[in-house]
Amino acid sequence: MKKRSFLKTGVALAATALIGATAHAQATTPIKFQLDWRFEGPAALFLASTAKGYYKAAGLDVTIDAGNGSGGTVTRVASGSYDMGFADLAALMEFHANNPDAPNKPVAVMMVYNNTPAAVLALKKSGITKPSDLNGKKLGAPVFDAGRRGFPVFAKANNITGVQWTSMDPPLRETMLVRGDIDAITGFSFTSLLNLEARGVKTEDVVVLPYPSYGVKLYGNVIIASPKILKDNPNAVKAFLSAFTKGAKEVIANPDPAIDYVKARDGIINVDLEKRRLRLAIDAVVASPDARAEGFGAVVPGRLALMASQVSDAFATKTRVNPDTVWTSAYLPSKAELNILPAAKK
Repeated sequence: MKKRSFLKTGVALAATALIGATAHAQATTPIKFQLDWRFEGPAALFLASTAKGYYKAAGLDVTIDAGNGSGGTVTRVASGSYDMGFADLAALMEFHANNPDAPNKPVAVMMVYNNTPAAVLALKKSGITKPSDLNGKKLGAPVFDAGRRGFPVFAKANNITGVQWTSMDPPLRETMLVRGDIDAITGFSFTSLLNLEARGVKTEDVVVLPYPSYGVKLYGNVIIASPKILKDNPNAVKAFLSAFTKGAKEVIANPDPAIDYVKARDGIINVDLEKRRLRLAIDAVVASPDARAEGFGAVVPGRLALMASQVSDAFATKTRVNPDTVWTSAYLPSKAELNILPAAKK
């Protein structure tokens, strides 16, 4: 009798464990997430929470894929191919205003790059030193590049006209500038500057015209989510943002080791160069003075409304951008969780 009772107990325990494991597996929510760009230094902000198991601990099975530009990320989230993504806010605004009847317009749920890192870059030998020198010049960038998408705002603010565009695949952008095929390029400053250096160009031989330095105080990249996941599983979005913030805090505090997470996804990266790229991104757009003033993850309504107006005017969109439909703070972690920026350097 004792043996039979023991066996029954063992079977019951095993069944309980199996049911528990099954319930846990069912509770794990898959999230497909697309970055704005390739696996470079700044991607560590997202990959850290995968490596540390923070997404998994939050009940999420997160898949992170590289992208080829913010415009592409927006359209893929809109199409349902991805649940969430990382994209330039201007590109998201343009999509909303030009596709008013689209059934699945993505929504921004967290600010990450408080200032746009977009810039125009040229070689000093071109004679380009200021925005007005770009009049009538040949510029190059991939079609989906956030700097190119936001260029109309920069052009309007600086009265630039007659620009001719050349499109290319991302790896060819800086190469074509070095070869002299184009006069200047658009791109994220910390991406293109280091890419030019990798192609043998000295930093002092590059002219960088950052959008924020020339009258364009745009927000940069945000985390976006599809309306479907916001409606069907809002808790998963909240869990993602909380887990992401936890990993990002560690990366911001100690960037260099985080490049190991990037190298795990792209084994041929230049580790030292990507460490520099990540630190540049953190200093320029993540932990910037504006980010400290406004708080990580959040936006200021007045600044958001101004950007919506600028994008509407510069892009000549079909409808005006409505900032209330493009952005929501409803899924953000608590202020205590969002307090991840280190003290300003003195």
